Amino acid sequence: MIYENRQSLGDWEGLLLTCLEIGFRRLDLRELSTSSHTLTHTGHHLEMVDMVFGSQNSEAIADLLHAWNIGRPSYNLLGACTEQLVCLHNLVPFSPRLRQLVISFVDLIGYAGFERVGVVRLIELLNHLRVTIEDARLLDRWSSLLLDTLRTSEGSQLLSHWYWESLVELAIIRPPDVTYDPQIMTSLVEAQEWSKLECWIGTVWVLWPPEAAGITEEDLGRSILLLFRQRPGAFRRLEQWM
Repeated sequence: MIYENRQSLGDWEGLLLTCLEIGFRRLDLRELSTSSHTLTHTGHHLEMVDMVFGSQNSEAIADLLHAWNIGRPSYNLLGACTEQLVCLHNLVPFSPRLRQLVISFVDLIGYAGFERVGVVRLIELLNHLRVTIEDARLLDRWSSLLLDTLRTSEGSQLLSHWYWESLVELAIIRPPDVTYDPQIMTSLVEAQEWSKLECWIGTVWVLWPPEAAGITEEDLGRSILLLFRQRPGAFRRLEQWM
């Protein structure tokens, strides 16, 4: 209503930001996954995105993301947010609240929602967030997002080692139902990324044991042999994961 009648209001932007603060600043972040509340989204909400993000007010942006997480918005609205979101860490400092809400938003929209902005910008955001298992609400969705990211050439090169480590833990705790991609192993061997290969082989052993379809013993055995030659201690770590 405020946005629709903004022409007749003096400080409509300040009024709108104040209403967002009143509505969402004090809500418990832990209720995001259990809330039954819904919001009725209108065309005005799409235009509000630019205004709120343009304010560069980190808490106001957090209020808006909290509203979207509760309201299950349309993909047009989510898409408008992703374009703003991937650049956000370069514009405003992330408070713990804003960081958690950005993580929840990424969790909500998934990898497919960021395809319009490009995988490189998604990776930059993920590397800045350094998401832990404790941060993620839906572990299988985070596993799938990381695996989808790693299937790209940019993902295997640019995604922080932090997430390769997390992927093994996620595979152990909540294995996602995804198919094996041999190209990831090949690209890591060719790039001689031994620390990443160590984590990836651990993930493969958990998610797709040797008897699984799509994995050849020759491919897996050659990669493991190369890894052990370069990192003899990898055997002990893989053993611990198993």
